[in-house]
Amino acid sequence: MEITRLSAEGRSRRTAEIREFLRSRRARVSPADVGMAGGVVRSRRTPGLRREEVAVLAGVGVSWYTWLEQGREINVSADVLDAIARVLRLDAAEREHLYLLAGLNPPQASPAVGRVVPDGPRQVIDSWLPHPAYLIDRHWNLVAVNRAAEVVFGYREHDYNCLVTFFTGVRYRSSLCHWRDAAQAIVGQFRADTARYPDDAEFGRIAADMCAVSPEFAEIWKEHSVRNATSGTKTVAHPEAGELSFTYTTLTLPEMPGHRLMLHTPAAGTDTQERLAALLGSAVA
Repeated sequence: MEITRLSAEGRSRRTAEIREFLRSRRARVSPADVGMAGGVVRSRRTPGLRREEVAVLAGVGVSWYTWLEQGREINVSADVLDAIARVLRLDAAEREHLYLLAGLNPPQASPAVGRVVPDGPRQVIDSWLPHPAYLIDRHWNLVAVNRAAEVVFGYREHDYNCLVTFFTGVRYRSSLCHWRDAAQAIVGQFRADTARYPDDAEFGRIAADMCAVSPEFAEIWKEHSVRNATSGTKTVAHPEAGELSFTYTTLTLPEMPGHRLMLHTPAAGTDTQERLAALLGSAVA
């Protein structure tokens, strides 16, 4: 709900305050603090995160976040402000301050976390343990992730989109074997998805923002390669368990159009099953 409308002088003061507040909070958060890989960090004159990086990590458009920081009159939502608050590591008082500066009444209670997943897919994801499984939507946002996927791939609370994590997450980049080959495959798959939804402008927004924050993504995106893999292999050099090799299968869900279920199985001829069991045992101990 929007708070009381301000006078012209009040709007001017609030514009200046939100600009300085967000700039100061960006400056205190380093790329390493949010798990960004060193390869995405360009030389910069000021410390902290860039606007593009905050936008990508929060899942909002770079232009939209820039307008928010400039104090322009734009539509904002609680979900978006919460995403920005998580990236900037705001405490409760700072989060409330951001709400007020953005023109919204701060929520009285924490919002519900996560999206509703039908019982069928949820049961498959949970029962796939001790093997990794996760569900993504058409924009590659992580909808549901089981414990094995969290432990093996290092998905954390702020990892909302597997494409973003692939190119910016330091843990993911450092552990995935043959990263460059996998990067070309994943960008090709994302471009193929873009063509499937020509009226969905969100794909263009995601691609543009990823080009702004990741030189590697931008380079591969220019190649215009297209992939359409429904299965494949993935090898992870886990910091505790060592090398883990999986075959993965992608399943579409008729009850959730645009969503895909990613199921991983230990590769035959490897000791991944044993290593995975030991890893999960230690993770829950």
